[in-house]
Amino acid sequence: MKGVVLAGGLGTRLSPLTRVTNKHLLPVYDKPMIFYPIQTLVNAGISEIMVVTGGGNAGDFLRLLGNGKDFGLKHLNYTYQEGEGGIADALRLTEFWADQGSVCVVLGDNIIQGNIRGAVEAFQAQGGGARILLKEVPDPQRFGVPVFDSAGNITAVVEKPKDPGSKYAVTGIYLYDARVYDIIRTLKPSERGELEITDVNNAYLNSGDLRYDILEGWWTDAGTFESLLRASRLVAETGANQL
Repeated sequence: MKGVVLAGGLGTRLSPLTRVTNKHLLPVYDKPMIFYPIQTLVNAGISEIMVVTGGGNAGDFLRLLGNGKDFGLKHLNYTYQEGEGGIADALRLTEFWADQGSVCVVLGDNIIQGNIRGAVEAFQAQGGGARILLKEVPDPQRFGVPVFDSAGNITAVVEKPKDPGSKYAVTGIYLYDARVYDIIRTLKPSERGELEITDVNNAYLNSGDLRYDILEGWWTDAGTFESLLRASRLVAETGANQL
């Protein structure tokens, strides 16, 4: 399995900080934001990693990360996303590199306290399809939200619902088999003009191939001023990737 960190986009919600740098290069406590998702993949036993970035600061990622020696990696791969086409559009750029294998995708602003190795192993035992990581949150309307039946099975994933069907958010950690790239090719842009990762998850759900785990420990994104501050406080108080 290969790992993908999606670190493109313009980060407009964090303007004016992002006028001069990419959001994922901003500090979260004592490290650049991009360090945390890479460490998440490394801790899960994944050593082949590609960073998808974009904008005018792509070269800064190379200067900061190099070949990944800070994480014990021998090599780190990069590709470039033009514009803001959405998460699924960014993932599309990794198809050739994935070489018909499975991928573990982590959004570049997602920071966790725990370890996803168990989910990776469960996905590998699953034998294909998709697996997503969920977490109970106080504000699910900000995220993709799973809807469950009485048996605890996901029946739908709804993107940023005004009236959430559960208290859970789909975190920015996804495990997909190679079929994900075929699915992305069938997607149409949403009202936001983006290819939505929620549509990818629902495609797997509709074919009966979507499973999930509940993430242990705390989880946060860092894409708003409030969540960026929360992430720094959580890392300072308890540490990330520690469980």
